[in-house]
Amino acid sequence: MLLLPVASPLLAASPLTRALISPPAPPLTPSPDEARGLLREELTDPAYTDTDWWGRFLDWLGGLLDGAPGASGLDLGPLPTVLTLLVLAVLGVGVGLLASRLRHGARARRDGAGDLLGAGTLSAATLRSRARAALEAGDATTALLDGYRALAVRQVERGHLEDAPGTTAGGVARRLGRVHPEHAGDLLAAAAAFDAALYGHRAPDLTTASAVLDLEHDLDHAPARSSGSDA
Repeated sequence: MLLLPVASPLLAASPLTRALISPPAPPLTPSPDEARGLLREELTDPAYTDTDWWGRFLDWLGGLLDGAPGASGLDLGPLPTVLTLLVLAVLGVGVGLLASRLRHGARARRDGAGDLLGAGTLSAATLRSRARAALEAGDATTALLDGYRALAVRQVERGHLEDAPGTTAGGVARRLGRVHPEHAGDLLAAAAAFDAALYGHRAPDLTTASAVLDLEHDLDHAPARSSGSDA
């Protein structure tokens, strides 16, 4: 008896039939739950938890050097690390200099608020006492310098002179010469003697130092004649 091959029902079925009875293929787009699971798995990769910022910085700098013209195939060795340390050192020095300048400027502004001709924050009475003590001790230079400073500070205290840091001895004399015109010539002479003594051009004698102290006394008791504003 001749047996004929019997076709498999699945093979004999039409494409539509096979599609209906075959298991469905997985979807190409993951569901929201599957997407969240995949994202959690991705974020657990050590690359996302690397906190070695120094290593990343070196890698970045090395990439810059590798991309430089002529750097292809060049073994840089420890150059990236050395260059990085050099850059950081330069930056550190720059920041330090900037901070020092800012501190110095703030201190100069704070200290200079009451500093006139190097008087610091001393009162006219203190400067006058120092000048007279120096005069009695025969120190004409100190007597003249402190005497002229006492003169200027006292006029600031009386409101006849503006306390402007950086004002020169000549500037003080010219401004006070408008307030006390009868003493204008003596003020200019005292300012010249102050500069000569301060900068070492000429040492004063005791007579000149005593004259400056006398001028300080006269101005302390003299009424203001006019405005002491700048020219």
